[in-house]
Amino acid sequence: MRVASVVELRPEYEQEYIELHRAVWPEVLAALKAAHVSNYSIYLHGNLLISYLEYDGDDYEADMARVAEDEATQRWWQITDPMQRSLRESDSEGWWRRLPEVFHLD
Repeated sequence: MRVASVVELRPEYEQEYIELHRAVWPEVLAALKAAHVSNYSIYLHGNLLISYLEYDGDDYEADMARVAEDEATQRWWQITDPMQRSLRESDSEGWWRRLPEVFHLD
């Protein structure tokens, strides 16, 4: 499963956000890997952060819930979430807004 998402980066945090992601905490990376996430990238386009990841587990929602429960990830989000502005239309969509896949070539 491939997942792409988008969120707005507040311009005043651009450099700090980039610096943080040059050295993502090992515990955060371990939580993602334990949740069957691989090939995870975040791109910056203007003020938009666009993420892409691949998921190879059996229950994406449950695995993402475990990531959200991870203490290191929660601390990471306390730092990074204020740097972002959600584009979601409702709380049920999550912080990052998922993007529909239009095309894929294997």
